[in-house]
Amino acid sequence: MAKKKACKKCKLFVEGDICPICKSNSMTTTWQGRLYITDAERSMIAQNIGIKAKGEYAIKVR
Repeated sequence: MAKKKACKKCKLFVEGDICPICKSNSMTTTWQGRLYITDAERSMIAQNIGIKAKGEYAIKVR
């Protein structure tokens, strides 16, 4: 199984070559940890790290 790609700017895991949230095309397969945000408005973790949309995010990207 291939490692997922994460956006270097907003850390969202993406399927294609362009991030649907920040529109960046800078992706990496070098990441550590995962966050699953289901309700960004009510999540204290999402608010603390600045996530505004639900999805799967990397904790650290290089």
